[in-house]
Amino acid sequence: MTEISFLTGELLLAAFWITVRLFVNLRCRSFSLKREALLLLMYVNLAVLLRITFFPMERLNGQIQPLLFDAARILPPRVNLIPFVHILRFDTKRDMLLNLIGNTAMFVPGGIILPALYPRLRSFLRTAAAGAGISLCIELLQLLFFDRATDIDDLILNTAGCMIGYLIYAAVRLCLRAGRNRKNHPNNRRAVS
Repeated sequence: MTEISFLTGELLLAAFWITVRLFVNLRCRSFSLKREALLLLMYVNLAVLLRITFFPMERLNGQIQPLLFDAARILPPRVNLIPFVHILRFDTKRDMLLNLIGNTAMFVPGGIILPALYPRLRSFLRTAAAGAGISLCIELLQLLFFDRATDIDDLILNTAGCMIGYLIYAAVRLCLRAGRNRKNHPNNRRAVS
């Protein structure tokens, strides 16, 4: 059995992220501070997703428990393909609500950041598809770890969170555009004498 500590996971993600960003910036020979700031927000979002989806939330002696990999225990995989069956089996309503809200809320930032970063994702359906794709990757990667479960509910709730994020993004963008239009409207300009 191999144990992967949270710190190791985060360091691997950081090393991968920095390598990709250096390669892209050297290849394009351009640098946009705004874009890099948005990419940094996306990195933070992915780091939080890594923590929540792969490492057990329970702490032992104040420590985040490691991710466990044991090839002998991967099969049979823990997979639920029937929507909303496990949500109803939580011990308490509090646990059920925590799961519903948590799985939705953790993808809201992605729904805001992705269309801000990538103009091609500035539609509701494309952002939803991107969120579903990220969630699907996470769910498939969880198949490699016997103590994690792959669940269609997570995919549905994560995608819903990304959709909510997109609606927030679209509302803010609409408000900003309306503010600019009001400011530039001929009736609002002061006459210069």
